Amino acid sequence: MGEEKKQIGRILLKQKRISLQDLEAALSAQAKATDGLPLASRLTATGVVSETDALRALSEQFGVPAIDLLQITLPLAALDIVPRELAETNRVLPVLVRDDRVFLAMANPHDAKLLDELAFRTGRRMYAYVAMTTTLEKTIQAAYEAKDRGERVFVGPNAPPPRRSRPPPPPDGRESPAQAPTEAQAPTEAQADPSPGRPDRSSVEPGSPGVLLDDSATERAAAATMEEQDFGALGDEVSEVIRLTDEQKAIADAAAASVAAKPAKKTVLVVDDEDDIRSLVKRVLADKGYRIVEADRGRVALRMIKENTPDLILLDAMLPELHGFDLARRIKGSERYGTIPIIMLSAVYRGPQIGEDLKSTYGIEAYLEKPFRIADLISKVEELLTKGASERPRDLDAISRQAHELLEQGIAAYQKGEIDEAIAILKRGTEIDPLAYRLRYHLGLIYGKKGQTYDGIAELERAVDLNPRYFGGLKNLAVLYEKAGFRGKARDIWERCAQMSDDPATKEQIEAHLRSFD
Repeated sequence: MGEEKKQIGRILLKQKRISLQDLEAALSAQAKATDGLPLASRLTATGVVSETDALRALSEQFGVPAIDLLQITLPLAALDIVPRELAETNRVLPVLVRDDRVFLAMANPHDAKLLDELAFRTGRRMYAYVAMTTTLEKTIQAAYEAKDRGERVFVGPNAPPPRRSRPPPPPDGRESPAQAPTEAQAPTEAQADPSPGRPDRSSVEPGSPGVLLDDSATERAAAATMEEQDFGALGDEVSEVIRLTDEQKAIADAAAASVAAKPAKKTVLVVDDEDDIRSLVKRVLADKGYRIVEADRGRVALRMIKENTPDLILLDAMLPELHGFDLARRIKGSERYGTIPIIMLSAVYRGPQIGEDLKSTYGIEAYLEKPFRIADLISKVEELLTKGASERPRDLDAISRQAHELLEQGIAAYQKGEIDEAIAILKRGTEIDPLAYRLRYHLGLIYGKKGQTYDGIAELERAVDLNPRYFGGLKNLAVLYEKAGFRGKARDIWERCAQMSDDPATKEQIEAHLRSFD
């Protein structure tokens, strides 16, 4: 796609879904219109293109999968995630909630500000899909009205009959009278019936929204490219867990040695992308006798936490690369880092309720609005360091050894073919040390092998945040993004892989693959 967004008319012409004459007529009508209707919606409303064809074009335009809301069954409990006013104003609809993931239908899936706001409110990861604007507006109104009436499920007008009238049998295996599906029976791609002319994608993992529309021909071509050309063995690690080089172990050992050699005085990590604020806080706390380490962005902060295990973190809410609330979510609850007190700072989120939301959703101990009083900051730092001293784990080396042992056990279980056991073991490892790169990396690979694409993406994203220069992590993340239909994200990662590759042949293969995105 490059820097400029592809125009929907040009995409439809390329896909041979519209004639040049019809497109020119539609563009002329669009220029004269005052209703604000997007071109794709206007073309479907006038019957020039079908909604399915328009959705495919929108998917290519935005680089994310499209979702056909006419065919979906929506568990209305998902609407609790987004207030109705926000949904209507921003044209966003939660279509499925699974564990820590929320799948959203959006008119503009590139609205990063809205996605950040929703992630902040919910403490969950957001996956944005594109939907037809007019259909989305109608579905938002109908779904929220159905919820207000006490209904539990909204069924799209074109939803396949099996999802409308025949829910799965109860756990005991006995048939029961037809009833409205519950959230547990929400649509997944494994349940969705293929529409005419659309390939059956039932092999895609459960737990993602049903009736997704993307360019499956391109997806098949990309898969064939992976298998046949192999990009210099670029697809192997998604199918086979391999041990990393000793370099990664050396990094972990160095981090442990850094912790062991840490001075007795308390260490405070200051994370803020504003140089002036970092300098001020660093000077004030250093004068109080604290050891200060600092970071200006989220990924750097992760590495600082891993290498220094600070006694307290001063954390800006909005950071480049990785937001503060996401960083807090990653470390809170873990055995190694969960007891580190966090004071969050923000000029964006304001009001007493925000502080309470942060504490309940992310485990933040304290919250200060910018601009803050230095006296308040010092008081809160001293209070939390005094309180938290008795709560910190004493033997960090033992925790590191335990996490490493679980990594070895997980790989061994995988090599014996015990896939589910391997996943369970590695997940236990991440609960102990969520910043262990190798645990995240191998867990992501095994999820990819098993076909749990979204779980694999989540783990590899975390691995890449911890080690953004490791080619294998980037490459496998690009593979899974592409498999899930997030072509825009896949392209970005492939470009990073091309820049990083030292092998000319591999670099050429990646660049050739990148040209298929144009």
